[in-house]
Amino acid sequence: MSALLIRLRPTGPWRIAGDTGRHDELSATFPSDRVFSAVTQAMAQLGELDAWLAATATSERPAVRFSSMFPFFGRQLYAPAPVTLWPPAQATSKMNWQAARLIPLSVIDELLAGQAFREDRWEVDGITGCLLPAGSQTPFRERTRSTAPVDRNTGVSGEAFLSGCIEFNQGVGLWLSALFSDDTAKLRWESLVKAAFRLLADTGFGGERARGWGRAEAPEFQHGSWPHLILDNAPDPETPNSAYWLLSTYVPAATDAIDWKSGYYELKRRNGRVESTAGWGAEKKSLNMVREGGVLVTATAPIGAAVDVAPEGFAHPVWRAGFAVATAIPWKAPSFQMPLPPAKVEVAAKPVAEEAPVLADIYLTDPIIVEEANIVEQPTIVEEPRYVEEDN
Repeated sequence: MSALLIRLRPTGPWRIAGDTGRHDELSATFPSDRVFSAVTQAMAQLGELDAWLAATATSERPAVRFSSMFPFFGRQLYAPAPVTLWPPAQATSKMNWQAARLIPLSVIDELLAGQAFREDRWEVDGITGCLLPAGSQTPFRERTRSTAPVDRNTGVSGEAFLSGCIEFNQGVGLWLSALFSDDTAKLRWESLVKAAFRLLADTGFGGERARGWGRAEAPEFQHGSWPHLILDNAPDPETPNSAYWLLSTYVPAATDAIDWKSGYYELKRRNGRVESTAGWGAEKKSLNMVREGGVLVTATAPIGAAVDVAPEGFAHPVWRAGFAVATAIPWKAPSFQMPLPPAKVEVAAKPVAEEAPVLADIYLTDPIIVEEANIVEQPTIVEEPRYVEEDN
């Protein structure tokens, strides 16, 4: 499968909010559903919104899927480690290796090849949870900045408020992968995906974009095939006892046959409020999504789906993308208790908390139905206004 590896080098602070949306909660991972929404917003500005949504959000096999954004440090790409490989069984107890939340892909590649973990070369950074080469500086830090509005006419300042942000060290940035379903999809969308990321690098990702946060230098693109673009030793998906390691937030499609009683995964609750003239601030339905780094046992690669989380009776759908970007890895059962498997993907109408963030959404004007079995019916695209927004 053809893929793009995209590197973004921040030119200033980024605000990547956590799951609760509190001002003091930040994340070093930019979720894939928010990446998809940001790109869709850019596609609208490029005049390709209808075609893009038809090829992705309303398609049973999306033409383009994005991984989440993870940090890179120099040449090292980081990602949440699969539980089947980390922590390494042969590592000593002199360091808490399990505390490393983000692992270089080079280390994962060596473990896939059966090589011993050379623990004398690495250490866990207590600030970021990254596994760093011994003696390295912290790649990024969380900061809190104070802002106060000032009346231009009177010069009187209003009440100050605090916003959390991530400041990146030199040589540190964020990377992600874009996967194309086939050669036709690559031919149709590759140049537009590049254009969308160039536009977003100028306008910004995440929150506080009006302050200049979330911007980056011109994106760097690397072509290749998935998953060899990031791993040299990934096993063939047809290998017996294989599983799939997720690098995106995920909602199973109706055709995805996941063995929920096996594997290892964590769920995160996504919610927020709508930004739309049809109902500004209305509470969305909450949605459980499988977190990045999960290991799923399935006979075929998962695809994922986009789900409508619009409030009951809302004027138009509100999309949240749960497309899977995953690579095959060997499976072995962990030695600890597995989490309770979801009987189905839950789209709850329960109101969200006041501090919930406004998450990335994509709006259409046509109604769609989310069936009890979590099958999203495709709407008919009509020539009416569309609304696309990114989270704050």
